[in-house]
Amino acid sequence: MSNEVVILIADDDAGHVRLIEKNLARTGLNNRIERFENGQEISDFLFCTGSGRHRTPDTPYLLLLDIRMPQLDGVEVLRKLKSNPELKTIPVCMLTTTDDPREVQRCHELGCNSYIVKPVDYEKFADAIKQLGFFITLLKVPQIQSVTSRQSAD
Repeated sequence: MSNEVVILIADDDAGHVRLIEKNLARTGLNNRIERFENGQEISDFLFCTGSGRHRTPDTPYLLLLDIRMPQLDGVEVLRKLKSNPELKTIPVCMLTTTDDPREVQRCHELGCNSYIVKPVDYEKFADAIKQLGFFITLLKVPQIQSVTSRQSAD
């Protein structure tokens, strides 16, 4: 069992993912990172469905989630995740180019923990990710426990 937070990045833009990984590493963060190219992949991983990768028990996760993705958008992934008793404690940071205040409001109402707009300018984007990396080093993230495990511990 590992207490190190695994960072999940769900973003269909490979260039953005490389920038995120590179700038998180520049902060000294060496956590395992798992990348997902669309909303369905991350949903299957988290809910242990489909034939791809699945999450492992007793592992703390942090999700960096883009909104505009193929197959299943990030808002729907957020809605499913935060309505699930077993998974709702996973911290979710929306990391997106969408700066519409209604979208920001909707994501917070659904339970996202933070909302970061990806700047268009490379240097500003790199700086935003570095700041996120410093923040991640301070985060304490709970491990996912199944509902039955929690009930038997009570």
